[in-house]
Amino acid sequence: MKKLDETKIKSLRYSDIIEKMTIEEKASLMSGKDFWQTQDIERFGINNIFLADGPHGIRKQMAAADHLGLNESTPATCFPTAATVANSWNVELGEKIGEYLGEEAVAQKVNVLLGPGINMKRDPLCGRNFEYFSEDPYHTGKMAASYIKGIQSHGISACVKHFAVNNQEERRMSIDTIVDERTLREIYLTAFEIAVKEGQTKTVMSSYNMLNGEYTNENIHLMREILRDEWDFDGVVVTDWGGSNDRVAGLVAGNELEMPTTAGETNQEIIDAIKNGKIEEHFLDEAVDRLLHLIFTTEEVFNKPYKQSFDVMEHHQVAQEVAEESMVLLKNVDQILPLKSGVKVATIGQFAEEARYQGAGSSIVNPTILENTLEVLADSRIENIGYEPGFERYGKKNSKKIEKACALAKNADVVLLYIGLDEATEAEGLDRSDMKIPENQIELLHAIHKVNPNIVAVLSCGAAVEMPWIDKVKGLLHGYLNGQAGAKAVLKILTGEVNPSGKLAESYPIRYEDTPAFYQFPGKEVSVEYREAMYIGYRYYDTANVEVRFPFGYGLSYTTFDYSDIQVNKEGVTFNLTNTGSVAGMEIAQLYVGCQSGEIFRPAKELKGFKKVFLNPGETKAVAIPFDDKTFRYYNVKSDNWEIEEADYSILIGASSADIRLREQIYIEGTNAPAPYEKSKLPSYYSGKANKINVEEFEALLGRKVPPAKWDRSRPLGYNDTIAQCQYAKGAIARFAYKSITFAHWFLKKIGKRSTANLIMMSVYHMPFRGIARMTGGIINMPMLDGILMMVNGQFFKGIGHFLRERKKFVKIAK
Repeated sequence: MKKLDETKIKSLRYSDIIEKMTIEEKASLMSGKDFWQTQDIERFGINNIFLADGPHGIRKQMAAADHLGLNESTPATCFPTAATVANSWNVELGEKIGEYLGEEAVAQKVNVLLGPGINMKRDPLCGRNFEYFSEDPYHTGKMAASYIKGIQSHGISACVKHFAVNNQEERRMSIDTIVDERTLREIYLTAFEIAVKEGQTKTVMSSYNMLNGEYTNENIHLMREILRDEWDFDGVVVTDWGGSNDRVAGLVAGNELEMPTTAGETNQEIIDAIKNGKIEEHFLDEAVDRLLHLIFTTEEVFNKPYKQSFDVMEHHQVAQEVAEESMVLLKNVDQILPLKSGVKVATIGQFAEEARYQGAGSSIVNPTILENTLEVLADSRIENIGYEPGFERYGKKNSKKIEKACALAKNADVVLLYIGLDEATEAEGLDRSDMKIPENQIELLHAIHKVNPNIVAVLSCGAAVEMPWIDKVKGLLHGYLNGQAGAKAVLKILTGEVNPSGKLAESYPIRYEDTPAFYQFPGKEVSVEYREAMYIGYRYYDTANVEVRFPFGYGLSYTTFDYSDIQVNKEGVTFNLTNTGSVAGMEIAQLYVGCQSGEIFRPAKELKGFKKVFLNPGETKAVAIPFDDKTFRYYNVKSDNWEIEEADYSILIGASSADIRLREQIYIEGTNAPAPYEKSKLPSYYSGKANKINVEEFEALLGRKVPPAKWDRSRPLGYNDTIAQCQYAKGAIARFAYKSITFAHWFLKKIGKRSTANLIMMSVYHMPFRGIARMTGGIINMPMLDGILMMVNGQFFKGIGHFLRERKKFVKIAK
């Protein structure tokens, strides 16, 4: 553990208060008062502040609080999710959303809004991808910074999450992420760096997982050396809920706040560590000072008259405008869209009746208004001849529904087919098992195509899916998860009232087997190895020449754009953009940079800037995209620093990563850093064909041996082992509990209770034992947990006796 003199010590802002506080009072601030509030100390005028989920809408829970989205929260505007808004590529729009989120947070007296989520989309199957922006760190960072600025313009705090490399949901509370330093810096930390430096976020949430052998919340390299020292972050770090492992180690690493409450148990651990000389008291003072600053500054808005309500209809309209700008037109054969006046339309698909508009889990918002397609069709210009659901929402096959849908489709000029993924498929705490649309929906599509080939599909899901069926549709509009006002936004695009302008912020592979992390996702037992290194998303597909269904940055419009007259200098790039079509529209111009040297392995090109431009028909605008400190840099593992390689660089302006319209070249002087790699040891990384790396080459990249990836089944189970590992337990009662859990999961899925089945996996199966103590608000403490583990490890009577004694002590103290 680091000594005090090894750590930067800053002067305290609130030393006059901290000097008067007892060690017990200071320690009491280090964990929550309850599930969502911090502790208060009345004699110093320290109020408790409220933290609430809110990546795309406020989820404030007062009674019966939970972290899984089970219980209803106060009504709030449900804006499109981050995965949706990412497709807008519009930082001004992101800031506007942040401003409206901040206004609603203030109205509900929320001090800290837990969002945005900015983890990278390493793999399409991550169950929480709907909550994240992109597969690209630059794009993600810029969008996140805009959200933060908007939220914090109201005086409250945003909270970027989950720091860091939290890219799978399975075993998320215990998995060890093994990643090399360069990949960590360039891919998985760059978005957080932008959020901290440009967004000036006041709060950061640490992730559940381990990073190279240490829990992120305790990782000195991540939390102190990078976040605090390099990025000068002086705000508050809060754990993810139940995400504290060793509270004292977390405090030393710079974690101010553990959530939710542990009923004082971990506060006592801090007190004991200081009194026993294990750590210096200044670590606690430093944490208290930062937390007080967050409390006092975010409370200022509530110490004067503030708006305790918001204009519901105005916010709903903004949610619609955001959805309109964020949806992506992926296919438009024979200009089937926009729909012509007088065209008879059959509306088919259960999602038209019951909208799929947001994700599941801690981000669930209780919408103020919720529109669906059937309700808003009457107000559109579409001549709708009828509606049929066509399929069961959760995958059950129903031939009668298909027959009725086909009968309706026969009589239509165009079929609007609403398909996608259901809420039980995309959920926090679980990863998807595949990239497929449910089979019953595909059967419906094929059946309709036989009677009417004029199909326009409207896709609703928060992540990439395979599309082997795409030749069966003439039009494809990807609505993503477009919020409470998405239904009307979809119809406006379909009818041409709005020209689609969204472009994909993630690549769409043809098959899941084509993805770079296919062989290494998810980590099933102890660890997950990021063998593909920096080659995620388009960085891999473009470098390894792997064909994709739709490339990163792709999206169609009802008009066309011409790029011309590129000019490049040391400051940046300029070019002309012309609307060559007949309707007004917005184009997203993208700057990619590729290094021409082969000395240091890199992707073929990387996104380094973008701009969204509105143009009337025939209009030309000069567009400038400046270079910045991230344009040419790479992280050198020998110098342990950001460096620039001396080389010629390709400056590429594209309509997508695969559609480069303009090219130029510029010579950039380097920083003369030592060569970081031996080429002969890293052939796959230099070729970019990094989806199937052997362990020897990965270890050469890491510079060390990889740790064992499998459970050691011979040792007793401990705090950080999961309930799933009870299958190997010595205790018969633990093995029985495991079998009961797995049977309950199987049975619930069998009878169609998929959401409940998912809940078992999310909140029980993958939970580490310490989570029992960390997530029960002190009802079960760590000494009681010791008794449970004794029973699990074959000492039933000793364990139950220990548990009951500790329970009795706990009740006595509580009285």
